[in-house]
Amino acid sequence: MTKSARNVKPIPKFRSEAKEREFWESKDNDATQYFDPSNMVVATFKNLKPSTTSISLRLADSLLDGIRQQANKMDVPYQSLMKIWLTEKLREQTAQEESVSK
Repeated sequence: MTKSARNVKPIPKFRSEAKEREFWESKDNDATQYFDPSNMVVATFKNLKPSTTSISLRLADSLLDGIRQQANKMDVPYQSLMKIWLTEKLREQTAQEESVSK
């Protein structure tokens, strides 16, 4: 038995998911005492989707019509196109700010 394995506390049994959540979220609990770092593996969540938030956005009719026309030409939903454009612009802006700060 390795030194780290001897110091690992056994994980308690819980009556409910709520009790388990309460245990792991407790500020008085040090979760590192329950795991042996030498046995840890990297977890991958292939099908995990990022959380989203619905927003209400007022646009001029002409702007929305133009976006819809472009989306139609590209054969994509207009809301998806808006997300693509916003993501691209945010990446550009972030890259530009990072290059200026260097």
